[in-house]
Amino acid sequence: MPSLLDPFQMGDLSLKNRVVLAPMTRARTGSDRVPTALMADYYRQRSGAGLIITEATVVSEVGIGWRDTPGLYNDAQAEGWKPVVEAIHEGGSLAFVQLWHCGRASHSSFHPDLGLPVAPSAIAINGDTIHTPNGKEPYQVPRALTVEEIAATVEDYKQAAIRAKAAGFDGIEIHAANGYLIDEFLQSKTNHRDDAYGGSLDNRFRFLQEITEAILTVWPANRVGVRLAPNGVFNDMGSPDYREAFTYYAERLNAYGLAYLHVMDGLAFGFHELGEPMTLNEFRAVFSGPLMGNCGYTQETAEAAIAEGQADMIAIGRPFIANPDLVERFANGWPLAPDADPKVWNGNGDDLSKGYTDFPAYREGASVA
Repeated sequence: MPSLLDPFQMGDLSLKNRVVLAPMTRARTGSDRVPTALMADYYRQRSGAGLIITEATVVSEVGIGWRDTPGLYNDAQAEGWKPVVEAIHEGGSLAFVQLWHCGRASHSSFHPDLGLPVAPSAIAINGDTIHTPNGKEPYQVPRALTVEEIAATVEDYKQAAIRAKAAGFDGIEIHAANGYLIDEFLQSKTNHRDDAYGGSLDNRFRFLQEITEAILTVWPANRVGVRLAPNGVFNDMGSPDYREAFTYYAERLNAYGLAYLHVMDGLAFGFHELGEPMTLNEFRAVFSGPLMGNCGYTQETAEAAIAEGQADMIAIGRPFIANPDLVERFANGWPLAPDADPKVWNGNGDDLSKGYTDFPAYREGASVA
């Protein structure tokens, strides 16, 4: 039986193990959203993972919904990613960039010249306030994208994919999860359109289909992954037809021969409770390519998922924050450091290294910086 630390052949890419650094927003760029040398250090420290999926990276200005997150919508940002990718490669890992558009989970304060956030339909998030450049503000009712704007957004993804190739990345992950723009098109809760992009499952899939096919004009299919979140409630998500919908979407994605399907099957971010949680086995039944599980996995549960054939890879997030050498700790049975204080996840004060690159690696009998 395969194990978590065994190598894995993902298409034409050889992963040294099946541990994936999950994409985690860490908010360490400046307002220009250009990756920094500090980010290169952060990813280099965690390059024990077989594959690194970067933090979510915005494809356009109107797609911005977090402060100090990186972008790939201009050439300066692509240049900034180059040393980050080089650092990951020097550590012996591979790098996929996660492409992101926040959709309604944004605010006009992030892009005052562009107005309201955009979405498939004019339905606001029902939840807490959003953190904006001006502090906490209420969520806004987004503006529904026109068909012409949808086509322009597809082009934004394609241009970001072109820049990702120029930056040296090994591949792309399309972020279609967690209540961001693509997920908003996929789910009946947030997509109330009556045109070719709404209503039926086929229509709701069309936006993701067009983005995927646009990116496939730049990258081969075995260098492109897609992330889905069938169980999630993050950003006020959860649709009554989730099981039927996400089974259909996985079936459609299976036709492309993708690098992997990344499923947020765990419930660590909450569960919409509209039925039983969807499992990896349900996706395994309709998706024949590599399957990646995520959300709340420990070493033990990850090993079980790999050994039982539920998944080929497991993405791990929060434990990697305070344990930059997480894979080495797994391999040697070394204890994990306590979870990092959430207050430092997205930066805290002037020293951006605090809670980011200052966690020590472990050596048996001692902790060393």
